[in-house]
Amino acid sequence: MRRTMLTSLALTLTAPLAAQTAPLPPEMPWRGASEKLIAKPGSKWITPAEAAGFERTPDYAATRAFAEKLVAASPLLTLEVFGRSPEGRDLFLIRASKGPGRPVVLAQAGIHAGEIDGKDAGFMLLRDIAFGGKAALLDKADLVLVPIFNVDGHERASRYSRPNQRGPMVQGWRTTAQNLNLNRDYLKADAPEMQAMLGLIRRLDPILYLDLHVTDGIDYQYDITYDFNGLYGKYANSREIGRWLDQRLRPAFDRNLTAAGHVPTLYIDALDNRAPEKGIAHSADTPRFSTGWGDYARVPTVLLETHSLKNYRRRVLGTYVFVETALKTAGDEAEALRRAIDADRADTPRELVTTWKNDETPLFVMDFKGISNDRYQSPASGREELRWTGQPVALKVPVIGQSPAEKVTMPRAWWIPASATAILKAAGLQGIRMEVIDAPREIELDMARVEDPKLGAASEGHVPLSGRIVHERRRITMPAGSMRVPADQPLGLLAAALLEPESGEGALAWNLTPAMLARTEYIEGYAIAPLADAMLADDPELAAAFRAKLAAEPDFAADPQARLAWFYQRTPYYDARYLLYPVGREVR
Repeated sequence: MRRTMLTSLALTLTAPLAAQTAPLPPEMPWRGASEKLIAKPGSKWITPAEAAGFERTPDYAATRAFAEKLVAASPLLTLEVFGRSPEGRDLFLIRASKGPGRPVVLAQAGIHAGEIDGKDAGFMLLRDIAFGGKAALLDKADLVLVPIFNVDGHERASRYSRPNQRGPMVQGWRTTAQNLNLNRDYLKADAPEMQAMLGLIRRLDPILYLDLHVTDGIDYQYDITYDFNGLYGKYANSREIGRWLDQRLRPAFDRNLTAAGHVPTLYIDALDNRAPEKGIAHSADTPRFSTGWGDYARVPTVLLETHSLKNYRRRVLGTYVFVETALKTAGDEAEALRRAIDADRADTPRELVTTWKNDETPLFVMDFKGISNDRYQSPASGREELRWTGQPVALKVPVIGQSPAEKVTMPRAWWIPASATAILKAAGLQGIRMEVIDAPREIELDMARVEDPKLGAASEGHVPLSGRIVHERRRITMPAGSMRVPADQPLGLLAAALLEPESGEGALAWNLTPAMLARTEYIEGYAIAPLADAMLADDPELAAAFRAKLAAEPDFAADPQARLAWFYQRTPYYDARYLLYPVGREVR
């Protein structure tokens, strides 16, 4: 699941309580044409999930073994290792191809390892391409499947990984062995798994990237939901890509999934999980997510979220149809899609949206295929709780969009000093074009300082930083080895998201240079007190400002150390780099 989840609680459980399973709402019965895709029992190429009646999914070793079995038997398939996990497992892919030169559709499963529908659907599709008469799907495009992205989380498996999900019986864990959520890591790229994936994407240059998930939240009749920046014409920074996804791929998804017996719609992010009638949020995806990253990086990217309360069999079949449709549509329209990609990569945006706000007027009113609910008094929570009945209900609900709240103007370039190693590494992992200087260079830059800095709760291996951003012009000497990052490049918008000080996804927000928060020099009282007295006598404006602060802030007036610190900050002895974000902006 991408966004909506309950806050986790640390509970001390006795063994009998821990063995209990969370009851799920009743499920609506379902039959669909996609059931014909299931291999018959005893079939030579039946997948492990099919052989288990979709009750179980294979572990890593069995997954790898089945992949190698397929590859060994078909000249259309190859297996490749493209990275290693922190616990030493291979990240591997299977490529289905009729030969070099064709564009690539990259499908990634198991970024959240308990949401593993894409692995088993992908194996069914590869089987049918190799042995089931669907090799024509490869006439115009290759399919590359990463069956398990979060391989370590996949092996942290139990019956208790996803309490809101109906199957498979044993599921992997959401985060990696380093407790990182890969679906928050696309821009900062902390995890070695994500670093490997970004390298793979740069090498393959796919014309379409599919990120396969399972979502929870509220109950409804839909089994397949999806999203991308550009859906309904909203939020696309890559405008031509967004237009193709919305006008060409979306109708194909809806048509083929409906014909196969599935119920598709946009990604459902309820404004209030306890009151679905309040509406659905249709929000701009930021580059921490695959879809936001793809939009900024000019890589056509689509998120699939099957619905967790549908059974595993139905979800896998829907995922099969989704991936097959994407492969065929992208192949048939590869030239048009490549033109869209090239057009967006040639675009040079002048602004970066840093924050969004909800629209007051709904984007549209949706005929929502919901599930009815009733309420009961819970002794545990002490309030009325919502209970889904499993019965269909038709609702009309508003879909609430967003508009830009704050923007920044793009500079001509950014300058990253050689000392900002974490930022340089993140930019390099993204493939952002940078120009190194081999000798020190003095340059006037727009610099940002954080006033009233605040550290947030630990998140994704970082302690986020916020505060009021104040800009100042400074003449800076950039040392040899520093990098100039031009904004006029295909990844200019991605560079802005990483480097702009106001970016909510960027290096400053993630606190990639925490040393800027430390002041490392000081002054003794015997030196600052007489200096401050002289400053008061010599500077009437400073003296007036000091008297005003004394009158307005009694606590400050009563604190000798604070008073002397106020003067110290106004002397040339004060650390000029304290709270100064090290990345400079070369303004136009």
